[in-house]
Amino acid sequence: MSWTVVWLGPAQNLLADIWMNAPNQQAVTDASNLIDAILRRDPYACSESRDGNSRVMIERPLGVGYDVSDDDRMVTVWSVWRIK
Repeated sequence: MSWTVVWLGPAQNLLADIWMNAPNQQAVTDASNLIDAILRRDPYACSESRDGNSRVMIERPLGVGYDVSDDDRMVTVWSVWRIK
């Protein structure tokens, strides 16, 4: 069973800004698509835990912060940043 992944508005805006200013826009697109696919499959894979239900994942050139809700199988991405 897959997980539902929701990118909050501020995270979507950050991702758009990163993409627009990226030296390699395809790398940003590929990383965001891979992050989304991993989160849909298993949000605990390829990530590190933080306080509470929060986790961090790095897929160069991006990093994302998100929360996991096991009860409703929901992943909420609340931040994204560019890794140089």
